[in-house]
Amino acid sequence: MACHLPLVHCVAVSALVLPALLVPTAQPAVAMPPVYAEGFIGEMRQHKVRPRESLIEIARTYDLGYIEIRDANPGVDPVLPTPGTVVTIPSAWIPPAVLERPAIVVNLAEMRLYFFTTKDDSGVLSFPIGIGDVGTDTPVGKFVVAEKLINPSWHVPESIRRQNPQLPRIIAPGVRNPLGRHALRLSRADILIHGTNRPWGIGRRSSHGCLRLYTRDMAILFGQAKKGTQVWIVSEPVKVGVKGRRVFIELHCGGRETPGLGEILHALSDRGLLQWIDLGKLVRAYYENKGYPIDISWADRIVRGLAEPPGRWLATS
Repeated sequence: MACHLPLVHCVAVSALVLPALLVPTAQPAVAMPPVYAEGFIGEMRQHKVRPRESLIEIARTYDLGYIEIRDANPGVDPVLPTPGTVVTIPSAWIPPAVLERPAIVVNLAEMRLYFFTTKDDSGVLSFPIGIGDVGTDTPVGKFVVAEKLINPSWHVPESIRRQNPQLPRIIAPGVRNPLGRHALRLSRADILIHGTNRPWGIGRRSSHGCLRLYTRDMAILFGQAKKGTQVWIVSEPVKVGVKGRRVFIELHCGGRETPGLGEILHALSDRGLLQWIDLGKLVRAYYENKGYPIDISWADRIVRGLAEPPGRWLATS
């Protein structure tokens, strides 16, 4: 599947990672601060499918969401993959932009949450999330953690009760409560980051606007996030990172509008990276849209040991 979201401008960044920020035109762009990070975090892995094992189960085992493991393995039946099939585990990511830490950054385009706990990237936690469904989209913007809730009761919104009138106004803590055991209420009171009693909804559009995490992930995030922690919610379908002399691109494009390859090439040219990329690799990555960092560098330029790619992207207007 090709990219489907338009390119917008990027702010200045450090010498080690150069993320391109792309935001849907349907929602307002959020001005992000610079990032200080390595080219990507984590590492790619592989897994051999066992009998009666689905991609959904494999995703949960490796702390991934459904769509990211599906996109990384095109042609593999997500429900009944052939036993013995070796599937890609997309457990490497280019971090989104952040300046002040600690901070939480939610990237709706890749359905993933990042928690930057320290001043360097030894302290980056990354969790898959479920986000707002079409018509109940999770809003982009800057927020803070306003309240930490343990065993929260769910006050069912009237919009949900109109769709499902048999629901009570309040659901007490327990297995029927979709908020799970832990929740972070944001400064926009109707948006929470919380656990879930429906783990199959992680990595999908599955909520009425809130952000859902696996129960174990939410417990970790809850234990480390503090009241007042800043939270950025962005939509960044295309990210570009530099590590050593290699340039990587990561695409999560499934929206309705397509940024042309020309737009991406123009942005790379503006930032002095065009001479470092292999156009054929970029085109292939664009159309495959596998959702993990892909090396798009010129191999011969790496071998020849030319100078490092430019160490800074300047803000554009």
